Amino acid sequence: MAENAKSAGDKAAASWRALGGDGLQIPFVVHMGFVLDQCADGHSEISYAPLPEHQNSLGVTHGGAIMTLLDVSMATAARSDTPGQGVVTIEMKTSFMQAASGSLTARGQLLHRTATLAFTQSTIYDAKGRACAMAVGTFKYLKEVSRSATLLQRAATGINTE
Repeated sequence: MAENAKSAGDKAAASWRALGGDGLQIPFVVHMGFVLDQCADGHSEISYAPLPEHQNSLGVTHGGAIMTLLDVSMATAARSDTPGQGVVTIEMKTSFMQAASGSLTARGQLLHRTATLAFTQSTIYDAKGRACAMAVGTFKYLKEVSRSATLLQRAATGINTE
């Protein structure tokens, strides 16, 4: 089982390099096993095979995992035409339509973009093609990914960002 998790993690990590090169490091996304299948022209598609530890007490995919997948698919759609530019989530509204279990696919779409903001949506489908959850979100574009990431990391650890 550990080997399967490692190979899934390797596949997930490799899929994200296409979006941002080796500089794009999202350990949580790789840990979850999200695989970037498509990212172009305002659209993204991410596949996800939830592990048993991603389930809730009812035996279906936990809402937190669903929300993370929606968030990442919207952010990826927002970045699809500017791969080197990062985004951060400003707001997100989620609707859960039915329990999600088994392999899932999130399809994100960039609805509108300004110089600083992206307005997006995403829907998660189960293996039978049923919509399980959807979200709309607003993201802020970062001017310089590496500098912004450094500033965000410093702010999170309490290091002076000046």
